[in-house]
Amino acid sequence: MSFENHNERRDAAAAAKKAMLEKFKAKAAAPIDPAVAAQRAAEAQAREDKRLDAEKRRRERVELEKLERRLAAEEKVRAEAEAIRLAAEEAERARLAAIEAAEVLAFEQKARRDLKYAARKARK
Repeated sequence: MSFENHNERRDAAAAAKKAMLEKFKAKAAAPIDPAVAAQRAAEAQAREDKRLDAEKRRRERVELEKLERRLAAEEKVRAEAEAIRLAAEEAERARLAAIEAAEVLAFEQKARRDLKYAARKARK
């Protein structure tokens, strides 16, 4: 494959391309059996139907997953709201208990003071 100049190399490449093209043209020009063509068309249709069915199942699965995620998020929000409500109720109960304990303590201190004053008065 030694070429004298660039033109010879270019001509050889063009000839090789032309030979390849003729080879493929000869294959493509061969007549196709109608039974084989019908079988290929049926196989292609079956593949397409299978693909569409798989795509439909995938879309249904994606929609179901979206719905499940949305329901889970809503349940999480409800649970958080319930936890906040319970915490608020517990805080209110603790506040009321603290108020009641302070009132009881004040009442007990007043009662002790009154007893102390009454004992002092009784001694005089």
